[in-house]
Amino acid sequence: MSTKDVLTKADLAELRRSALGTANPLGVAADLAEAAEQGRLEDPDDAGDALTLAAEIAEIRARPDAALRYAEQALAAYPSGDDPRAGFARALRARALFRAGGRDDEAMGELTALRPLLLTQPDAPAYVSAALDAGGRSATAETWLSEAVDALLNERATAASGPASTTIDPVVDLGPPDAPGVAFFLLQQRHRVRRNLNLPHDRQDDLADRLETQLVRRAGERRDAESDLLFWPRAEFDKLISEHAALAEVYGPDWDAHRGRLEKELVRLRSAGQAGLGVFGATVAGLNAFAGRRDGDPADAAVRAGYAAEVSARPSARIPWPPERNDACWCGSGLKYKKDCLPRSR
Repeated sequence: MSTKDVLTKADLAELRRSALGTANPLGVAADLAEAAEQGRLEDPDDAGDALTLAAEIAEIRARPDAALRYAEQALAAYPSGDDPRAGFARALRARALFRAGGRDDEAMGELTALRPLLLTQPDAPAYVSAALDAGGRSATAETWLSEAVDALLNERATAASGPASTTIDPVVDLGPPDAPGVAFFLLQQRHRVRRNLNLPHDRQDDLADRLETQLVRRAGERRDAESDLLFWPRAEFDKLISEHAALAEVYGPDWDAHRGRLEKELVRLRSAGQAGLGVFGATVAGLNAFAGRRDGDPADAAVRAGYAAEVSARPSARIPWPPERNDACWCGSGLKYKKDCLPRSR
């Protein structure tokens, strides 16, 4: 891959979504690091994020040396190691240290420093537990997540009415369907880790299930008359319709129609005064996994609404809209926006 002379935020969002599907993902990672080093980012403040993406690509492609190098460069690019955006880079550094061999103590030191973020950042439970799992420490992840859940729920119950009871549900701020709170993600990640460890279902697992049910219901109520703004990249769209033909009625009979529906809905929402719009990259594996956790049908409206709520809460899934007319189209086709999806709204 040869990057553009200057990378915009939209370019980084597109690479985050598509890099692993390119012919040379490691080349994408190297070019991202080069762009950051050479100052070829439209917003210099994006350097840390670009290098973190490079580290993530290298780590997924089993190149721990490159992942470690990029992660350390990312941390140097952020204003400080305590910058809220730096947590994922630090977790990637820990994963690379585990995979490098002989540096487990360093990795655990990095993750131990991240442990307080479990109580404050919605993404932290996932990236901290994934790093621990990479080091063969899933049991430690379960302990950390359980202790964080206890601390958070006791704090909220105490603030509401006194110490948490062992016989009634604790106070949990579920948050809106498109931005669930920290407690929701913490409980859900703990639930997943315990399921992978084949641990028996406990009271907090029950709470995680109930909260997910509530989120699905609320999301369905909120989105009943709205588009879920899920975007299925071309390969994912073809797979979606192949596996769930009924969803052609929801997302369009072909990829062109799918993109056209989203473009028209985004234009409508902008005309209604909404700002900060975007679509959310979806995968068939993600939808199927969500449906499996709910014992539901991926084609069911409530299941899809719940999956949409889960995806839209992940910053990494968001693709901003609209791009500039001459920038790459949001759909990832490689064409300019003015030549591709912009005309689809007319």
